[in-house]
Amino acid sequence: MRLDKYLKVSRLVKRRTVANELAAQSRIKVNGQVAKPGTKLKVGDYLEIRFGEQVTNVKVLALKDHVRKEEAGDMYELVD
Repeated sequence: MRLDKYLKVSRLVKRRTVANELAAQSRIKVNGQVAKPGTKLKVGDYLEIRFGEQVTNVKVLALKDHVRKEEAGDMYELVD
């Protein structure tokens, strides 16, 4: 699954265009590497997302095309 779509479906980012912009500005890393919006994700990958000064570290637990809001949190795990 593409990085930008995963961020939108998992509700880590509100819109896919915002996810695209974050990745294009090198604010997202996958397994320590700067990622582009089309980077393919797999279960077990680690994401580092920068929102200004805030950094969110996430482990990918599941890849799904459509998820209800209540189940979106099951797609990832927050990591310190």
